[in-house]
Amino acid sequence: MKEEWKAGSEHHWGEPVDVEAAMARMTSMEPYRCNSFENPMQLKKKASDLLKRLEGLNDADYAQREEILSQLFGTYHKLAFPGPGFRCDYGFNIHFHGLAVINYNVVMLDTSPIHIGAGAFIAPGTCLACSGHAIHPSQRSKILTSAPIVLEDNVWLGANVTVLGGVTIGEGSVIAAGSVVTKSIPAGVVAAGVPCKVIREITDEDLIE
Repeated sequence: MKEEWKAGSEHHWGEPVDVEAAMARMTSMEPYRCNSFENPMQLKKKASDLLKRLEGLNDADYAQREEILSQLFGTYHKLAFPGPGFRCDYGFNIHFHGLAVINYNVVMLDTSPIHIGAGAFIAPGTCLACSGHAIHPSQRSKILTSAPIVLEDNVWLGANVTVLGGVTIGEGSVIAAGSVVTKSIPAGVVAAGVPCKVIREITDEDLIE
């Protein structure tokens, strides 16, 4: 983890925030809940600044793009290609483990770790949302919930898919466009729907001649 994310302290509404404790909580693979203001806003600033710099680059600015992405992500891979309109909360909680093709307007709410396996295809409008809130309206503005997301190798998320916190999508699986994935999906299947459910296995009959 980069040192610049570890140091410092912050206050919200007059109350001190323990940045070190927040980092330990946020980078854990365990689900958590906390007060909505206990994840320090200062941790978002670097990601926001880097994304603004990224937006200002020309297509030919390969070296600057690589430099920005290596600072933004917790684990950067040279074959990870976020498309225009990419957004994230923190960046340091996003980990690429190989080739990742990320199309337009993808959002990653990385209040917990997001691990993206090699060979991932993420279509336009997809949202990976680790974060949530209390369901009861009396608690909704006060309690933040979060859980990690894992995409194993060779996962394909269709356009406008939403993946919620706590979900693992197994190796080689395909999530159909428009699906909302609320529970983990096994390897080697096609899944679809709201909520997303397994439709069938992927077999050799899916090979295109």
